[in-house]
Amino acid sequence: MLSIGICDDNYDARFSLRSALERLLEESSGQARFLEFSSGEGLLGWLDRHQGELDLVFLDMEMGEMDGMETARRLRQAHEGLQLVFVTGFSDRVFDGYTVGALGYLLKPAQPQQLEEILQRTAAILHRQEEQVFLCRSGDITYRIPKGSILYFVSDRRQVTCVTPQRSYTFYGKLDQVAQEVGRGFVRIHQRYLVRAGAVERVTTGEVLLGDVTLPISRSCQQAAMTALTRAALED
Repeated sequence: MLSIGICDDNYDARFSLRSALERLLEESSGQARFLEFSSGEGLLGWLDRHQGELDLVFLDMEMGEMDGMETARRLRQAHEGLQLVFVTGFSDRVFDGYTVGALGYLLKPAQPQQLEEILQRTAAILHRQEEQVFLCRSGDITYRIPKGSILYFVSDRRQVTCVTPQRSYTFYGKLDQVAQEVGRGFVRIHQRYLVRAGAVERVTTGEVLLGDVTLPISRSCQQAAMTALTRAALED
């Protein structure tokens, strides 16, 4: 299920765009979770607390203190994989979006055919990105977490937590299954811990250091973990 953000300081414009997207998704039996924002500042603040929870954002170019272009620049710095689409009532800024890697540029009111194309392109991009991201579902939300941003996974009974520098994501699952999904580049160092080899800064007897975090290497995993971490360091 797609998570779509609509950022526009005009309520009627947000309502119109959301309604058009909902009709398209209903016709194609698709599903989406919508979140609406009345300012760029509001969108940025929400994403700081909910990283990885949006796949696609429609941005109005003309908003209050922070316009759509400035919002897009800040979004791109912090959320590289987020798909951005500009919507505006003016045609003279059609090329501005390319500087931030926008997926598209739509004139208000956006036409169904244009929106359908945006949804199709977004789905195709997300499909291509699947090898570079770890997908986990928590409640009604599916998170697409770039593998390169993951520090480690830790299991606690039936739950697994994925830890990144920005935040943690907890979901139901088994660490063995997670190890299969993330594949090479991640090393099992303990019954409870799976680390990204590239995030390991130092290995000592019985421990690995990832920045300010120290994790134990169990005796049963010691030899295999050391071999795998050494191999990963040489391949890096």
